[in-house]
Amino acid sequence: MKKSELPQKYCQVCKLPFTWRKKWKSVWEEVKYCSERCRRSSKSNK
Repeated sequence: MKKSELPQKYCQVCKLPFTWRKKWKSVWEEVKYCSERCRRSSKSNK
């Protein structure tokens, strides 16, 4: 499968698009952030 054909989501913190990764295969529906940095910053904003 080509990278352009992979599913995409938008990060809830930075609003940038990110694509599916193999390590997210089983939890893709739960992924909300593009990176660990965005995940951490979301917790500090609350």
